[in-house]
Amino acid sequence: MSYAAGAALQGAVYRHLRADTALAALVGDAIFDAMPVDVPAGVHVSLGPEEARDAGDATGRGSQHDFVVSVLSGSEGSAGFSAVKIAAAAVAEALETGGLMLDRGHLVAIWFRRARARRVENGAARRVDLTFRALIDLG
Repeated sequence: MSYAAGAALQGAVYRHLRADTALAALVGDAIFDAMPVDVPAGVHVSLGPEEARDAGDATGRGSQHDFVVSVLSGSEGSAGFSAVKIAAAAVAEALETGGLMLDRGHLVAIWFRRARARRVENGAARRVDLTFRALIDLG
């Protein structure tokens, strides 16, 4: 088991989402690896938790990563579920169409696993948590 690709995957996801023009049209530059102290207004994207498992075999080391990307609305309540779900779909499309370049290891595959949409902050804000799985070959 190796967690050597954890930071590489996170960096690649962040860079890829920041470079996606369809997502930028929806959220601007409000894509965060670490959330700012003040919650942004409007719809924004944040990288979330991750779980990694061994995926090595007789041919080499590898890891399987389940990670979350969250799409949230600000607590001002101006963005309903529709805006958040449209941005969440753009995140999914950006990640599933490929092109993620890791600084370490080779991305074998990435796919969507599940989503959870809900109201947060006493119903004033919306949140969609998208879970993806990435399979990484470490050679």
